[in-house]
Amino acid sequence: MGVEIGSKLEVKVTGITRFGAFVELPGGETGLVHISEIADTFVKDIHQFLKVGDVVTVKVLNLRDGKIGLSIKKAKEQERPSRPVRERGEAFEDKLNRFLKESEDRQSSRRKHADKRGRSRK
Repeated sequence: MGVEIGSKLEVKVTGITRFGAFVELPGGETGLVHISEIADTFVKDIHQFLKVGDVVTVKVLNLRDGKIGLSIKKAKEQERPSRPVRERGEAFEDKLNRFLKESEDRQSSRRKHADKRGRSRK
């Protein structure tokens, strides 16, 4: 096979079924874009996204038993620049500290309310 896992290719849609779209790969091979790999949203009707003859970019997901699994949505994904771990940790720490403070405030308020209820019954 002339395709490799992870590569991106320009392909032509040759057929549409209820479970996906068949495409013609370079070299005349056929691959399948499963319905779950067509768009980032729920796809009920493939015809709303593709039609026979469309040229789309796909990413090769797998090669099994002579079958080629492809994805349109993963081909569109851009690699996100990774943030330094320290920034994520600081953001998490800030969220955790805020949560703990708010939680302690709520607990304190409930304790005061419970104390007042307990005193009035004695």
